[in-house]
Amino acid sequence: MYWSPAQMLAHMTVNGASARTGDLFASGTVSGPEKHQRGAFIELTWGGREPVTVKGEERTFLEDGDEVTISATAPGAAGGRIGFGEVTGTILPARG
Repeated sequence: MYWSPAQMLAHMTVNGASARTGDLFASGTVSGPEKHQRGAFIELTWGGREPVTVKGEERTFLEDGDEVTISATAPGAAGGRIGFGEVTGTILPARG
């Protein structure tokens, strides 16, 4: 938790990303100190040193062609949750 949401937005947009009202960006996962509390893929694999099994295949990092889906919710009235839907993207090869 190094940057505030405003700092994260500034960091993204100063490097060319556009932002519009209603956009949702994933800022990462706040993990706990125990191994079973790791949340982000890079933490789950301990920086690539501890592979995890994904759909029967050992993996350490995301690869070209992988599809990533994020979703979000927020607290709602009477203890409920408000859903923001989900967004899916495919990891593309780096431009050479």
